Amino acid sequence: MLKAERARYILQRLQELYPETPVPLDHSDPFTLLVAVLLSAQCTDERVNQVTPALFARAATPQVMLGLSVEEIRGYIRPCGLSPQKAKAIAGLSRILIEEHDSLVPQDMEALERLPGVGHKTASVVMSQAFGVPAFPVDTHIHRLAQRWGLSSGKNVVQTERDLKKLFPREHWNRLHLQIIFYGREFCSARGCDGRVCEICKYCYPDRKSPKRTHKA
Repeated sequence: MLKAERARYILQRLQELYPETPVPLDHSDPFTLLVAVLLSAQCTDERVNQVTPALFARAATPQVMLGLSVEEIRGYIRPCGLSPQKAKAIAGLSRILIEEHDSLVPQDMEALERLPGVGHKTASVVMSQAFGVPAFPVDTHIHRLAQRWGLSSGKNVVQTERDLKKLFPREHWNRLHLQIIFYGREFCSARGCDGRVCEICKYCYPDRKSPKRTHKA
């Protein structure tokens, strides 16, 4: 089966399985989404959603957030892990949003990536989910599944993102990256499938005999 044929099947099947793609991280606006995505680094969405209600009840805007000390912010986000770095980043980006962007989250990839603690993946999530700008954020789930499904050689997330953008129409990127994440969590997790178990893996590679080894992100 050609790569393009696999891509067409995967797109169709994921649209059937996940016609609705709610954002997994609870938020109320671009700023709270930005903070939630930053907190999700090396942390589950479930844990982030447990932490953010108290944080956002206390500080849901850059102005109020900047009024908290780094230690106060850390007290709210400690369960997420890497709390010293994340608390410092949240305080820093709040200051920059106030001083350079009229307290608004910029709708610009480069400006987002210049914020403390905000890398390309985080910026891509904010652009796609907060502003509806086509982007294809690649996390560890997508990176792994793209290799299992033969969509990318997956040597790194940069290459995986580039390959997926070439394969799938631009208008599907924002929904598709969430659909792949949902599918990976439900059917093709790191422990639940080795490239030979789930429906999509079996369809794409019906003759695969041994586990698919994947490159780490």
